[in-house]
Amino acid sequence: MTTTTTTDPGGADPGATDHGATDPTGETMERTTAQAPGTARPTTPHAPDAERLRRWRMVLGADSADSTGCTLTGQDAAMDGALNALYGGGAGKKPGGGRSAGGRSAGLGASAPSVARWLGDIRTYFPSSVVQVMQRDAIDRLGLAALLLEPEMLEAVEAGVHLVGTLLSLNKAMPETTKETARAVVRKVVEDLEKRLESRTRATLTGALDRSARISRPRHRDIDWNRTIRANLKNYLPVPGPAGAGGAGGTEGRGTIVPERLIGYGRASRSAKKDVVLCIDQSGSMAASVVYASVFGAVLASMRTLSTRLVVFDTAVADLTDQLDDPVDVLFGTQLGGGTDINRALAYCQSKITRPADTVVVLISDLYEGGIRDEMLKRVAAMKASGVQFVTLLALSDEGAPAYDHEHAAALGALGAPAFACTPDLFPDVMAAAIEKRPLPIPDKETQQ
Repeated sequence: MTTTTTTDPGGADPGATDHGATDPTGETMERTTAQAPGTARPTTPHAPDAERLRRWRMVLGADSADSTGCTLTGQDAAMDGALNALYGGGAGKKPGGGRSAGGRSAGLGASAPSVARWLGDIRTYFPSSVVQVMQRDAIDRLGLAALLLEPEMLEAVEAGVHLVGTLLSLNKAMPETTKETARAVVRKVVEDLEKRLESRTRATLTGALDRSARISRPRHRDIDWNRTIRANLKNYLPVPGPAGAGGAGGTEGRGTIVPERLIGYGRASRSAKKDVVLCIDQSGSMAASVVYASVFGAVLASMRTLSTRLVVFDTAVADLTDQLDDPVDVLFGTQLGGGTDINRALAYCQSKITRPADTVVVLISDLYEGGIRDEMLKRVAAMKASGVQFVTLLALSDEGAPAYDHEHAAALGALGAPAFACTPDLFPDVMAAAIEKRPLPIPDKETQQ
């Protein structure tokens, strides 16, 4: 009897078995050992095994080809080639001839046409969300940012928030022949974000503004009758009906409500009900937050009941409020990178506040302060004491938990201004709560200190 170790998930052959083995999917394998002398055991895997090996081969890459014994063909081979060009461990060179850091490099080749073909391949084989991740990895791992200065490359890439952040960081180095293409790419992303975010933002904040403006002595045409009736149901009085109806002095089920308390909305006016100040850290790590904040700033500025100011800062402060009618102009007015002086930025914002009780200040920053820490905290405390609603967002993006200064976050939390990360979908609810002076809908209490 000859002993072999061929995998047989069915375990149908008789003979000794080894029950301790487990395949990559967690299924227990039985290694059959019985075989008639002189009989060659089939080496072709069963269909389920072949599919499993194919998947593992795609996951593990070209280096695993010998161990899996699986050969890719057709579209699988093309997809594997596109993945190996970016994530493979070969000795390929970056565009421009340099090697990537750490010894790992890709095989995109040294020419821009090769990269253009690769960009076309990944758009063919992978969904848009995966394409954006691969492009981001190519920029970060292979130093492809310089290629984005070429109009042909910009036309080939899949537009996304991370790409916009990269383009903004290259803004100063971008040649004039590329800027129009770059603006077109940024505008496409911005318009997509506006379609996704605008309607819910306007609906949520309009309701919050209306509720915050309710008054107890409204004009007749401004009375909220539904809420007024509910508030005065205890004052219901039956109305006597005509004699003989339901007996002498019958009521016929009718009555009236005495409205001791009227509830209504303030009369519409051209003046804004609330002031909003968006104070945005434009350091390099905040790129995605800058993109989303600029779009939200444009949406808020389009609401007549809000007066919106947008301020960006690093070690200097720039007021971009006059560009809020076009978020693309706002984005190209930023200068991603550089240091951070939160204290200086808050000092500027504080100087622009004229109605503290009707003002919401939103600081979007990872809180790595390069300025005077104690002065920053004093300004926040002073604004809150004057009636300002102060909100601190460690990030405004979908990129997950950010890195941030925990000590500064704890200090702001102690002042009643908890710092937390916020997704774009949650931002309208956060603003609505701040406008109505309700507790903020913090998604994860552990993100604040």
